[in-house]
Amino acid sequence: MSTGTGEAAPHVPVVALVGPTAVGKSAVAELLALVRGAEIVSADSMQIYRGMDIGTAKPPAEERRVPYHCLDLVDPGTPFSAALFQTAARDAIADIAGRGALPLLCGGTGLYVRAALDRWEFPAGDSATPERAGLEAEAARIGPEAMHARLTALDPQAAALIHPSNVRRTIRALEMAAHGASYAAQARAFARRESVYETVWLGMTMERELLYQRIDSRVDAMMESGLMHEVEHLLEAGFRNGLTASQAIGYKELVPVVEGGADIDEAVDAIKRATRRYAKRQLTWFRSDPRIRWLDATGLDAARSAEAALGLLESLKAPQTGRPEPGTWRLPTPG
Repeated sequence: MSTGTGEAAPHVPVVALVGPTAVGKSAVAELLALVRGAEIVSADSMQIYRGMDIGTAKPPAEERRVPYHCLDLVDPGTPFSAALFQTAARDAIADIAGRGALPLLCGGTGLYVRAALDRWEFPAGDSATPERAGLEAEAARIGPEAMHARLTALDPQAAALIHPSNVRRTIRALEMAAHGASYAAQARAFARRESVYETVWLGMTMERELLYQRIDSRVDAMMESGLMHEVEHLLEAGFRNGLTASQAIGYKELVPVVEGGADIDEAVDAIKRATRRYAKRQLTWFRSDPRIRWLDATGLDAARSAEAALGLLESLKAPQTGRPEPGTWRLPTPG
């Protein structure tokens, strides 16, 4: 069924499980996949990187009980984008559905989730290019306001949507204008919430303080599992630029510890704070989507959360494969 082009096939059923980091999505997704005959498509912008395992909470290969897709796509630091993820995710969904299984997209990167499932079209050049590098150099030379003035002359509607100090979006809009596309038109399309699949949207949340406690505990567990050694290995392999990227929470804070003897306790505290801020942004993103049915996992373990999610799926008449008749569900024992 896959065309290799990232095109979405009509009438393909998909379940999406979204929510903030550390809320327990991965464990619940795997239980749902076991019961529903599904395979998991990861929608995590950091789990696409090979070797970045502990710090991204990537499910260890030896512990996965169902097939996973869209993990380990590229090396750290390799330019990647929502457009490239759209192609990879849609090819995976087509492959899963073509084998009679249910695609279950699970993740917390809202942009990637919507790129995979919604009717978004990315114009040519929606990834790092020499043209972009030239625009970035020009912006560094003449400043953001001059770049924004240039955009105003080329595409005033796009310029009206972008703050003059937002260099990244200004450059993106200039790239699009050079390819005959409009940032403003794309922004209007992104505002629409229209899935290209028969998607059932589930969201996991929990009481904020409990979520923050889980984040802190998970960071501590990552350190105990060898996150520092993972950072050292990746630095030795030459992936410093990827580890110090702004989105590489858990890695960029430890690089100064490895390279310059920065205080490790302060670095761990910084990871926890950055992760809590990220979780807050994730919740804001997903709560703006009225399609999502929310499951409050406060006080629930993975099995009970999965039972609640199964009940939601049943009430929504969600797609399924290989599931027993209602009333005969038996969740597999974790482990």
